[in-house]
Amino acid sequence: MSTIGSFEGFQPVSLKQEGDDQPSETDHLSTNVGDSGKEPGPKQISRQPSVTKSTLYPNPYHQPYASRKYFATRPGAIETAVEDLRGHIKQTSGETVQGFWLLTEIDHWNNEKEKVLLLTDKTLLICKYDFIMLSCVQMQQIPLSAICRLCLGKFVFPGMSLDKRPGEGLRICWGSTEGQSLLSRWNPWSTEVPYATFTEHPMKYTNEKFLEICKLSGFTSKLVPAIENARKDSAGSGGGKELMVLTQPILIETYTGLMSFIGNRNKLGYSLARGSIGF
Repeated sequence: MSTIGSFEGFQPVSLKQEGDDQPSETDHLSTNVGDSGKEPGPKQISRQPSVTKSTLYPNPYHQPYASRKYFATRPGAIETAVEDLRGHIKQTSGETVQGFWLLTEIDHWNNEKEKVLLLTDKTLLICKYDFIMLSCVQMQQIPLSAICRLCLGKFVFPGMSLDKRPGEGLRICWGSTEGQSLLSRWNPWSTEVPYATFTEHPMKYTNEKFLEICKLSGFTSKLVPAIENARKDSAGSGGGKELMVLTQPILIETYTGLMSFIGNRNKLGYSLARGSIGF
């Protein structure tokens, strides 16, 4: 009885680890049929150079097709939005838009909302724009002369808060929070909040164009002199006061934050492609 090791036709070969040496193109597995009485020696398997290659792709959020799930980044979307808003402002108030930005607003309940901001000589306009239907849903107009304080800093929350976020932002104040009613403070849909808080849009690094219009520092550098000029030209009671620009933590007074937890994780405040099911 013969064993598998001595079965005629099977010969041992040596398997080399990659990097041991570089085989030549003439390496092959040879079998000498006439030397049946000799112990067959180790043979080598011929190896051809690989024709495939692997590529390590960068961050997928920076890829054009991955970023286009945000409708604002799709070709022509932001340009259409700005042209629509420019035309509306020119027709209703006669003012000329000096600049525009795409930022994320964080409301007093820590909900993220995609906003287009436009700056004229007299007004700051905060627009909720539907990039799916390409139409303006809501426009908030704030006179630059009414803005009294800007706060730049990191977000902070009450010690017992379960809903916290990292990062930095800008808060624009045109009134005192001391006079804010309890109803408007605890109403998540209130429009009577005398301030607005912004941070950078998540698609900031899509390309050079979005890097420019989503940069918070770029918006601040244009906003400050515009407010100062408007306050100097204003003949109102607040025209003589200087604009306060503070560097301090920005308090977001939320505790449980169930609404913002669900909304922010699912990006409900953005015009976003959500597959076959959406909101």
